[in-house]
Formats: sequence, C-alpha cells, structure tokens
Amino acid sequence: MNLLDRFNQDIKQAMKDKDKLKLSVIRMVKSSLQNEAIKLGKELTEDDSLTVLNRELKQRKDSLHEFEKANRDDLASKLRDEIAILEVYMPEQLSEDNLSEIVKQTIAEVGASSKADMGKVMGAIMPKVKGKADGGLVNRLVQQHLS
Repeated sequence: MNLLDRFNQDIKQAMKDKDKLKLSVIRMVKSSLQNEAIKLGKELTEDDSLTVLNRELKQRKDSLHEFEKANRDDLASKLRDEIAILEVYMPEQLSEDNLSEIVKQTIAEVGASSKADMGKVMGAIMPKVKGKADGGLVNRLVQQHLS
C-alpha cells in the first residue's frame, strides 16, 4: 500500500475516532503530496512521497525548536503531537551504529580522505539513507570519520 492510500485510510479512521488533530495533520500532508504531484506533473513515487513527508517533518521540528526557544509551551506541545503522528509514516530509522557503518563504506567507495571530500561523501550517502536517518546526524558522522 502506498503512502497516499495509507493516508486516505487513516483519514477515514480519524474521522470515525473524531481525532481532529490527526485528521488535520494527515490532510495537510496529503495536500502537500498532491501539490508536489501537480508540480512534478506526474504521480509520485514512494521516494518522492518520502521526500515530501521528510520536508513536512523537518518544518515541524524547526518550528518546535523556535517555539521552545520562545517559551511557547502551548504551541510546542501541539507540534510534538503532530511530529509523533508524522513519525508513524516514516520508515524505521537506522541506529547510529548502522549509520556509522554505511558512512565508513561510502567513504571507502568514493575514496574520500579529508574534509574537502565532504560534499562527495554526502552526495553519495544521502540517497542510501533517505528517510531512514536525520541529515544532521549523517553530517556529524561523516565529519567524524573524515577527521
């Protein structure tokens, strides 16, 4: 079942459960998926859908950070709930150990030896871990292994 079908199914369930927050979040993300499909002019692949879902999740995490900095606990609490809802649809995240192994393999594949090769390594590794790891964590691990 693709992501859009899963969203449609979960929208129906959220309506039955009268879960307004979940319904709202899923509708927003579904709308983003449909807008992306229109923008690209084709039906979205699972990879495209994952990219949109990642973007939505990142926006919420960034907003959460800003709300926490401004001591807006009311808004931060709502965003934490939204993030929890979205994370259900994300693929299982890689552990730091697994990610570290992938980083080591990728560094060997591209023949990187210094921080100057950071762009080559990141360009090669991100498609491999798309949706399964946070970009910031990947960046940190690559820097560690290249120094």
